[in-house]
Amino acid sequence: MPTHRVLYLLGPEHVELRREPIPRPAAGEVLLRLDAATTCGTDLKVFKRGGHPTMLSTPCPFGHEMTGTLAAIGAGTPNWREGDAVVVANSASCGQCRFCRAGRENLCVNLLYLNGAFAEYLLVPEDFVRHSTYRRPDGLKPALAAMTEPLACVFHGLSACCLDDVTECIILGAGPIGLMFVAELAHRGIRVILGDLTPQRLEVGQLLGASDTVLVSGDRTDGDTLRAATEYDRGAQLVIEATGFPTAWSNSMEAVAPGGEVILFGGCTPGTTAELDTHRLHYSEITVKGVYHHRPATVQAALDRLTEGTLPLEHLLQERCDLDGIEGALGRMASREILKAVVTT
Repeated sequence: MPTHRVLYLLGPEHVELRREPIPRPAAGEVLLRLDAATTCGTDLKVFKRGGHPTMLSTPCPFGHEMTGTLAAIGAGTPNWREGDAVVVANSASCGQCRFCRAGRENLCVNLLYLNGAFAEYLLVPEDFVRHSTYRRPDGLKPALAAMTEPLACVFHGLSACCLDDVTECIILGAGPIGLMFVAELAHRGIRVILGDLTPQRLEVGQLLGASDTVLVSGDRTDGDTLRAATEYDRGAQLVIEATGFPTAWSNSMEAVAPGGEVILFGGCTPGTTAELDTHRLHYSEITVKGVYHHRPATVQAALDRLTEGTLPLEHLLQERCDLDGIEGALGRMASREILKAVVTT
């Protein structure tokens, strides 16, 4: 029986490359031959923590940003043919619960997740074939197409904002997600101030359209520092936190202008808390929103944007590796040597 390689996450900082039989798709399923996958900040958190509260439980196949070519088709999938190039989103909603009916599929009570992008082949279950598989347009490079999922999260985050009158935005965190926010907001003509601990990441932010960059310290003074970089020294109308650290959550609320909005995008470790100035939150009428994941509409919007080629996201892809090199790439991400790696088999 033909076999392929699959990277498993077994626990904190413990992965294993296994050889398994290539699966055969049942009715409604498809078999994806991976053309490219990309590593991300969530992969790094999951790798270091040895799991994720909702997405996976170890031991399990690893990786979730992917694109590939259909290698086999199960019965009952008339819309697909072998050889079709596709992007598969890493979650599928039920379409029936009250959240799905309200267009908030990311909060679906029956939300399913798909992991296993770090492999040669991946069996795509029926729900994902029906709800979460998209044609990859001709001419879109696989390495960029694999970033549809994180860009879809950025589009979902921006859909939660009121951008009509926003002319200036602070983004705290120049990881891949923060930099994608920079690129999209700059593309929309909004002045972006980017704060991060690493000068090299701030340089990438400038390539992606940041108007100003601030080297922050990681302590509770960063909110004041970022606010001072804004046009009137009163803060930005929109602040997006993209680090996943409670101190950054607190600083984001210090950096926003009166009447402004804070988007808390980075997911913190379960059980952590963040300090906030209740007086400022109330009397300055600050709106604070948590946002999570993506929705089918934002996956399609992200794929369309990538197809346009208007965002220079290739600057995020700073290394190429095969399945044997993923653990090393994650280590270089942890030490801030690289932002993302492209994984090919």
